[in-house]
Amino acid sequence: MAILSDKDILAGMGSGRLGISDYHERGLTPNGYDLRISEISVRGDPEVKKEGVVRIPPRTMFYVSTIERVRMPNDVCAQLWMRTTWIRKGCIGAFGKIDAGFEGTLTLGAYNATDEVVEIPIGERFCQMVFETLLSASDKDYAQRSGNYQGQTGVTLNPVKK
Repeated sequence: MAILSDKDILAGMGSGRLGISDYHERGLTPNGYDLRISEISVRGDPEVKKEGVVRIPPRTMFYVSTIERVRMPNDVCAQLWMRTTWIRKGCIGAFGKIDAGFEGTLTLGAYNATDEVVEIPIGERFCQMVFETLLSASDKDYAQRSGNYQGQTGVTLNPVKK
């Protein structure tokens, strides 16, 4: 396993092996890419917020979808790490790994662990995606295995694939 550098990420995108739609230069880090917020769904509120600043009540779960749509080759996966900006404000993230072969936007679960409202602007960077190479290409990638969320767009809480 090796972690891709900024140079590797740009080369992967340039060759078409790796996909990040709506790429934004500010998102590129030395060893990853910061994903931005497209939508926020606050548990208990039926309205998905798509603009402005979203107020997350204290001790409340919320879900974020990404602006960027990612496309992973069959020999690269990615870790997700909440940006320390949000950790310092009291948010805790519940993120999975992006599997080799996944394509779509991401839905990320988070929790406001404080006793105060946390304000999160739509469009802000939320988490860092750190790409890792596999020792060898997968025999069956995400789409061929479960593929439950393959192709998802927006906050997606139920599997796309039935």
